[in-house]
Amino acid sequence: MAPTIEKEVSSKYIPDDIVFSILSKLSVKSIKRFSCACKSWSSLFENPNFINKFRNNLLSKSHPLYDDACLILNHFSGPDYHWNVYLLSGDRFENKVKLDLPPSLPIENGFDYIRILGYAINGTLCIFDYHTNTRVALWNPATQEVKAIPPSHGVIPKVTTQFQLHGFGYDHVRDDYKVIQHVNYFTFNDDPCDGLGHERFWEIYSLKSNSWKKINFDMPTRYQDFDTDVYLNGMCHWWGGTTAEAYMVSFNWCNEDYFITPSPLEDLPGCFDVSLVVLNGFVAMISNYRETNSFQISILGELGVKESWIKLFDVEPLSCIDSPIGAWKKGNIFFRKENGQLALFDLTTGVTEEIGVKGERFWCQMVMYN
Repeated sequence: MAPTIEKEVSSKYIPDDIVFSILSKLSVKSIKRFSCACKSWSSLFENPNFINKFRNNLLSKSHPLYDDACLILNHFSGPDYHWNVYLLSGDRFENKVKLDLPPSLPIENGFDYIRILGYAINGTLCIFDYHTNTRVALWNPATQEVKAIPPSHGVIPKVTTQFQLHGFGYDHVRDDYKVIQHVNYFTFNDDPCDGLGHERFWEIYSLKSNSWKKINFDMPTRYQDFDTDVYLNGMCHWWGGTTAEAYMVSFNWCNEDYFITPSPLEDLPGCFDVSLVVLNGFVAMISNYRETNSFQISILGELGVKESWIKLFDVEPLSCIDSPIGAWKKGNIFFRKENGQLALFDLTTGVTEEIGVKGERFWCQMVMYN
């Protein structure tokens, strides 16, 4: 009888340190697949020594995503109490340049809630009025090019139309920039108009055709308390679900298909705030528990597989910070402190350092730009 894989592996007498060192350099998906080789490998992510090696390798890697990258800070601030956009660069973000919003943007720099959808893609930002989601534009700060996105054809007279933008991305197969949004209808009494015959739907804007088109399937919308979305490797991701069930939705721009990955958290969404960020090439979830102000950081190894969420960090309560507003290279996380100062939290050392920039509560974004 042929020896089992486990006996073959154990008969080599490979020290655990060497095994851990080799496996810790692999992707989460590969490690999960190798976990069936022997019993000791099936629980690698429950081993503190292996977790330390894995996350140190993850955070120390130089990812091309950050080559020549800087940061865009978008926030509401005084003394003029307008939305201001800054370009931050330098090792300690010592270079701060205010970017003037072009007058051709279809958004007034006043009381509108200006937000950036997703990340910058090839130097282009998707900016929109967060209050209505109806005024949207693509803006390249480097070239000052502006493209106002035309309004949807989903508006129906005498019915309140609700638009909810979900993602901005790039279709590399068709060399096309796209935006996806959900369209819903309400009566003027704000009652769902199920009996009016107007069905909610999804639609995608294409820059190439400069038009919107309906897509013929339904998928979960963004959970109302979570407005964080990320773009990575041709897909956009958002946190969706209900108060009873939560999950990450991933939309592929090339084939216009989607995946649903259940949340690894056991508590209900109402117990915590969730942010999605890109952590050195991985989609990462930061769950900030409201009662204790502690947070966890998990990365996803494989789309659609709940068990591939791996908890890398479990951070003790930090009383001086609010929820995260972005992530940076080597796993550093941006937070807004209670005094308004923006700070960088170093996951490897646990040290929080202010960066000399102040941001307003609730309306502050930090977006990677290259």
